[in-house]
Formats: sequence, C-alpha cells, structure tokens
Amino acid sequence: MLFKTLPSVAACSLMSIAILTIPAAGAQQIANNVPEGTRQASDLGRVASAQEITITVRLQMQNEAAFDEAVDALYDPASPTFHKWLTEEDLKKYAPGKERSDAVRKELESHGLEILSADENGFSIRARGTAANVESAFNTEIHEFQRNGKIFRANVENARLSGVAGDYVAAVAGLESHEVRPHLRRAVNIKTHKEPPTIPLTKVKADGGLGSIITDQILSSPETFSFKTPGAKLPVGVYYGNVYNANPALIPDYTPAQLEALYGLPAAYKAGFDGKGQTIVLLEAYGYPTIEADANAFFQLTGLPLLSSSTFKIVYPEGKPVDPNAGVLTGWDIEIALDVQWAHAIAPGAKIVVAAAAGEDTEDLQDAISYITKHHLGDSVNDSWEEVDPDLIAGPLEQKSYDQVLKIAAAKGISFNFSTGDGGDGGLGSPIGAAGVPSNSPHATAVGGTSILNKVHGSGYETLGWGDSVVEINNSGVLDPPMPIPFVGGGGGGESVYFPKPSWQKGLPGTGRQTPDISALADPYTGVPIVVTEDGVQGLQAGWGGTSLACPIFTAFWAIADQKAGHSLGLAAPAIAALKPGVLVDVLPLSSPTNVTGTIVDETGATFYSATALFDGQLYGSTGFTSAVWDVGGGLDFAFGFGLDTSLTVTKGWDNVTGYGTPYGLTFLDAVAK
Repeated sequence: MLFKTLPSVAACSLMSIAILTIPAAGAQQIANNVPEGTRQASDLGRVASAQEITITVRLQMQNEAAFDEAVDALYDPASPTFHKWLTEEDLKKYAPGKERSDAVRKELESHGLEILSADENGFSIRARGTAANVESAFNTEIHEFQRNGKIFRANVENARLSGVAGDYVAAVAGLESHEVRPHLRRAVNIKTHKEPPTIPLTKVKADGGLGSIITDQILSSPETFSFKTPGAKLPVGVYYGNVYNANPALIPDYTPAQLEALYGLPAAYKAGFDGKGQTIVLLEAYGYPTIEADANAFFQLTGLPLLSSSTFKIVYPEGKPVDPNAGVLTGWDIEIALDVQWAHAIAPGAKIVVAAAAGEDTEDLQDAISYITKHHLGDSVNDSWEEVDPDLIAGPLEQKSYDQVLKIAAAKGISFNFSTGDGGDGGLGSPIGAAGVPSNSPHATAVGGTSILNKVHGSGYETLGWGDSVVEINNSGVLDPPMPIPFVGGGGGGESVYFPKPSWQKGLPGTGRQTPDISALADPYTGVPIVVTEDGVQGLQAGWGGTSLACPIFTAFWAIADQKAGHSLGLAAPAIAALKPGVLVDVLPLSSPTNVTGTIVDETGATFYSATALFDGQLYGSTGFTSAVWDVGGGLDFAFGFGLDTSLTVTKGWDNVTGYGTPYGLTFLDAVAK
C-alpha cells in the first residue's frame, strides 16, 4: 500500500523527539506531546494569561485504517480506484460524526473558547480564546521559549482536551507558535553581504532589457591570479582555475526562455503542453498590493503572456490582512513575486491563484491548506516556505496536524509541494540532516535545490546539487593560509524523526521519511531575476534563488503533467519514487578538471593547495564539486565551491540534496502522465 508506514527504529536521530513513530491508526492520544524544542531553548516563563491564541483541533476519523487503505488505493496503479479521487461526499464516510464533533465543540466552549469555524464534515474545529482558556481546556501550561534570538510558545506538559471529548482528538495546531518563513536566498557580496542594486524598470528597458543586466555565462575559462601583500615581498599567492562572474557588470542569472530550454520545455510547449486548463495555487502569507502589476511588468520584459482577470486572482482564506502592506513589511512580497513570475514562466498556459493567509503562524497556514483543499482551488499547490528553525522541530501535535490536513488533500487528488529549505543539514552536521516541517509529511512532496552551471570545457550546461561554500584567498593581501567562510547556503533535506518511511520509500536508507523527493534550480548564485515594487518604484532585482525558486518550478511542471494526463495525478511524491531510472535527470557529483588550485610562498617556503585541500573542512562526504575564483572587487577574492552542501551529499540515485533528480521536458511528462 502506497502510504503504509514502515516500522520505525526508535532513537535513531541526533534530535529524537518525544515520540518517533506515528501512532497506530485509531490511536486516541499521542503519549507524550511536549515539543522537544522546549528542551533546547530558554524557558521565559508562562505566557500572559490574557494573550489571544487561535487553535485548530483535528478530530479522530471514523475507521481511519479504512481511510488510509482507501487513500493508498488511489495511488496504486493496480487498484480499480487508481486516481479516482475522493469527493466531499466520499469523505463523509470517515467523518468523526456529529456526536463527537459536538462534544469537542461543547468542551472547548465550556472553557471560554469561541468557535470560529468548523469543517462541515467535522474533521476540524477552529477556536480562539485567551491563553488561560486554552491551558484550562488542554490541562497544560503554555510557556514562551527563546533560542538564537527567536521566541516561540509551546505546552510544557502533555496536552489533552478535558473530558470524554479528549478521546476524540487526533491533533492540535496552535498550542505551539512556530512562524513559517519563505525559503529565499539572494546572491550577495560574500564579504560585505551587500545585495545587487534594484534597477528601475525604465532604466532596464532603456539599456536594452535583461541582457544588459544578467548573463547565463556563470563560469568562464580558467585564468591565473597573482596576489601580493602590499608593502611586503611575502607572502605571494598564485591561483589558477575557473572564473565566476568574470564580467562584474552583469549578474549570473537565467531568463525564462533559458530556463525553459534547460528543462526541455520547448518541445512540450510545441506539443501543446504548457499548463492550459490547469490552475496553479500559490500559498503565501499576507499578499501585497502590486502582485499582478509587477508580474505583468516582468512578463512584458521577458515576452511571456500577461495575466488577466481570467487567468489570475487572489483569495484570502481568513480575510484580508489588517495592513495591506504587511507582505512588504515582512518580506513576503519578494516571495510572492518570485512564485508568481516563475510559476508562470514554466507553465505560461496555466491559471494562477494566490491564496494569501492572514498571518505566518503555522496555524494560519494550516487553515489556508484546509481552505484550498475544501474549495479545490487547484491540483498543484506551491508552498515555498517551512517552519523557521529546523533544529527547533515542531512537536507531535503540530506535525500530525499538518499531516492530517495534507492527507485529506492527497485523497482529493491535490499535490501540496513544499520547499525543503536553504540551510543544508540545519547545522546538525549529520547525514540524517534536518527534514523540515511540513515537507517531511508523507502526504507532501518535498522539493530540494540545484545549481546550474555552463560548461567551461565544451558547450551546454550541467546540474549540481545546491551547496555553496567559500574560501577567502585575498583581502587586499594574500590570506596565508586561505580562510574558509561559513556555509553560504544549500538545499535542505534529511530524515524525519517523527514520520516513518512511507512504503514508496522502502528502498531508501534510514527509518524515517526522507526528503527531498525531487529538485530544481535554487542556487541564487546561478539564479533568476524578478520585478517588484518597493518604495513606489518598480524595479528589477537579480540574483534570487533558494528552494523558494525550485518549488514553483516543480509545481508548474506538475500542473503541465496534470494537463498531459487529462486529469489530476494527485500527490507527486509517490509517482516520482516509482519512476524508472533515466526518467529524471540524476544529479551526480561533478568535478571540473580546472577547479581552483593555489600556491602560497611565505618565509617558510611554498605550500601547494589542491582543489580539495583548499576546501578542506567543507567537503564532508562529497566526492565531487566545481570551484571558481570570484573577484568581488575592492581587493577581495574568493574560491567559490558549488556542490558542497554541508553533510548532505549528492550520490547516484536518490540523495538528500536533490532527491531522485530533476524533471526534463516530455521525458518526465510522458512517464508520469498516466
């Protein structure tokens, strides 16, 4: 069965949470639901009793085991119900029942909580009240915690709804407060962290368009660089290797047409497959006022069809935010611009719906997931975000709450696709990595990241796993020895410490749900431009990436696959895992024959640094990478390494950086569109 979970081995992680396996179907309580993150943070004490908290209570299904089997069958090609998605009427068979729903509602109300809404089938109830109300209802205390400058709240004792109603509760969202944030990265000066300037669109057009700003020639032929120390004969450094960003007047980026070609899409478009008849849903927070105007300015600049009232709309599941500029103030405007502009660039025939949650707390986003699923806004949903800190992983109640709502979406044939993050293994330094939430759900598709480089030796391009590492070699004088810079960024991935492997991952290592499933371009140093309005000026910003870019690329690809199939293909992850070798482009470790090497001569003699010695301490288990010299100006020079993603490593077949690989045109579409 496709979603059957395989046995889990307890205590298999550096970051074991209170309970490592999903409770058996029908189990009524999670034995220990205090989040592990509370043990890793400073307890700031009990939250103010009058603080308002919104929660979502998810009820136990009737005969959840039968529901799980029904969902499995939807994804089994040998089943008579294969791809015959459940309707709202079908779901009623598994609804908790009015008696149980009423009991939970009354129990919540008896503790002073106001009922905001309830799923008509009784699967969930959303309520609001003070912290004191919530603590009373769930027999726990809620405290604030701080770690690495971030504050969150969580229950400090096992939470259980009072009375017999507690037996009907499967999970709760909102007892914990974890913000979700976009997985965005920008190509910045490594030393100064200065971003490329925003260029007014009028100037871009006057200067000749995108070609005056960006270039797809990421690397250039190898050169020799000689560095001296001012006022001293020694040390002297001589480096030889590929060159990154040889023309500092241009930013290494790809246009929509170039990226379409790199993913083999022109042949699909020629055959009529561009997403027509499909709707891509982009789940965001807040929204921002100039979404459509910015997108159409970008499309006009790049020759893509413009959006209109018939192809684009914005919905607000919880109502519009109080401040219409909340998205700008929190940075979600950049995320939304990236998602809209690049989803449309990959699937220009598809409609776009932006679903904007009223906030960025996990409970807000879960409510929006429910809304998208209930109203079936589209079959391919982009989620370029995750919880802020993978090392402060959500507790069992929060994670199960995510999975419950995503499981219903999978039953209705909707694929929710999530970015896996931009911080590599999350700082764990272990091959298990730090699978993010909610991309670690067995009912989500996890999208990792890659870099795309032009070939220095020959024509064409090659794909590496996204992981950027840097070594400083010159700072107005030779660095002796060269100085490694902290990890710049790379695709997230790893093994869930909560969800066991689904059966469609039975051939993968470990015992937990592995991420990612698939990958696409994410490296901002081989990134893309967007158009966005800031301070009233509409401008071009180059050098954007992160798995926030990879996710809309894949989500748009999956919408095209739905179009080719003539029906929804449902959750993408199991179909990806079932593909035969060769369908996806397998991302492999790649080493350039002209990687950067150097020799430093000082008072003790000459020291030679091979390509691997130069990045010593940043290689982990990597067996291949590509490096280049980057002169950022001002006497600053670096050796830039592509394909070094902390302890996560690229291997043949599935790996925890790129999943099973990247999609390519009709090869991928023909294989999955069944």
